[in-house]
Amino acid sequence: MSVFDERHEDLERYEFQMGVPRGRLAATLDALTDAIVLVGQHGVYCQSARQPGKPAMDVQLILKLLNDSKALVSSTMEELKKK
Repeated sequence: MSVFDERHEDLERYEFQMGVPRGRLAATLDALTDAIVLVGQHGVYCQSARQPGKPAMDVQLILKLLNDSKALVSSTMEELKKK
């Protein structure tokens, strides 16, 4: 099943509210947020041996990349909004 089928309702709503490009980016932000939550939950169980109380290093790196991606998508949405 494609992402367009899986997230049909979200895409339809966001595209109606913001237009197609920004709507798809908004749906992408939702997907990234879902991924961040899932990785964060995994980080609770996968603790670092060197840094007690912190997720394992690979989980920290994945969270950073997801958050960075989310920031890039957000900035792109703002640029599109200006136009």
